[in-house]
Amino acid sequence: MSELNEGQSGPADVQSYLSYEEFGRRFLEYAASPERIAGAFEKLTGEAFEFGPIGVGPGRIAKLSAAVRLGQPRLNREPQEYISYDLVIPLDVDLLIDLAVDRYRFHVDGTIHLHLTVRTAERLRVLIEIDEPQPSNVRINVASATRRGELLRILASVDHEIRRFVSRYIAAEIRKPNIQAATDIDVAARLDAAWRL
Repeated sequence: MSELNEGQSGPADVQSYLSYEEFGRRFLEYAASPERIAGAFEKLTGEAFEFGPIGVGPGRIAKLSAAVRLGQPRLNREPQEYISYDLVIPLDVDLLIDLAVDRYRFHVDGTIHLHLTVRTAERLRVLIEIDEPQPSNVRINVASATRRGELLRILASVDHEIRRFVSRYIAAEIRKPNIQAATDIDVAARLDAAWRL
């Protein structure tokens, strides 16, 4: 009898079961991990765009133009009941105000803050909702070399124009198909495809 038992494995390992609720929570944490979400927005890294010249200030006499570059996004987890993140995209702006008789250059740095919330939906979909960017989501620091340039910046509402254009650009970018696809995970379709193998 002892010979028959030789080579046989011991009792089966005890399986560690999870409740459906715990399984679902862990699944969502994995599906919407910071690395996965940050990866979806990495295509914005290094993107550059320009706007202007546009008329600004009293009588729109000044012409504003800018070149904007986006940096590496970073993700901060927010302590809420839902899985949510603050996506922070650094920006760097070279700004020019042209008064025809004189030109003023400014350097601007700052960040764009996007709020993301992970949701579940019919039929077994995981959605990453992105709040529509507003000018208030753009935080900037404008450096001017002269007092006259600083006054011109205020009169021409430079800060407002930068926030408005940057938020509009980011809003258009997150509506693009590659971002939309990365923020809508059809779990049922992927499971169906896996079972067909």
